[in-house]
Amino acid sequence: MTPAELADIAIEVVREAGRVALGGFRTNMRVSEKGRADLVTEFDVAVERLIRERLAAKTPDIPVVGEEEGGSSDAERVWYVDPVDGTTNYAHGHPIWGVCIGLLEKGVPIVGAVAAPAIGLEWVGVVGDRALRNGEPCRVSETSRIDHALVATGFPRDRSRSPENNFSSFVNVKKTVSGVRRCGAASLDFCWVADGTYDAYWERRLSTWDLVAGVAIVLAAGGQVSHLDGSAPRLHEGNVLADNGRLHDSMLALLRDAPSA
Repeated sequence: MTPAELADIAIEVVREAGRVALGGFRTNMRVSEKGRADLVTEFDVAVERLIRERLAAKTPDIPVVGEEEGGSSDAERVWYVDPVDGTTNYAHGHPIWGVCIGLLEKGVPIVGAVAAPAIGLEWVGVVGDRALRNGEPCRVSETSRIDHALVATGFPRDRSRSPENNFSSFVNVKKTVSGVRRCGAASLDFCWVADGTYDAYWERRLSTWDLVAGVAIVLAAGGQVSHLDGSAPRLHEGNVLADNGRLHDSMLALLRDAPSA
């Protein structure tokens, strides 16, 4: 199948999965802890199983790696799935959460699909082809001045004890840009870079399933993505900067100059 055909499958499955997740939103769901500040709900599990079933039926030769049930990443093409990205928001009734499916080919993101059903938004991207928001073409912003930039970030779960807690980077960036937002769902932060809402987004120690779909959509929308040192993205490490390309050097400099960056 072509990447465009696989993107059509991904957005179809994401929509169905999003409807299931939305059905559980703001209900008396079962919530447990996988670890400190790391929640999982009954719908994380149910939605991932639904996605696995649909992808297995439509693309049986492509393995799936998911947040809740893992999987093998040895194949040339691999689906990466986060059934509810932003589970803490979801469990607390906050509407900023998403369902995301991304495709890696030889370790490179090529397709992404993200749905945010509680706020009525969806994005899909095919690198080198198209990026769409709610069915309409979208592009990264044209902001070129760092002091005019609206950017986003997030913080690792073990921020209370990790030296890579992102605090000093946040302060350094906050002093320079127009504003910094922290919404709690990495996939949506990437998508808001892709559609020009944010001019840049950075975060540390994300998981691969947090990254693949959003990175593909940013690249499809004409953006730039790198590791925080400016080298090619290393998705297994999860230290990533995504932006409109015009601010990349300025953002890298701010992150590099932060005391713990």
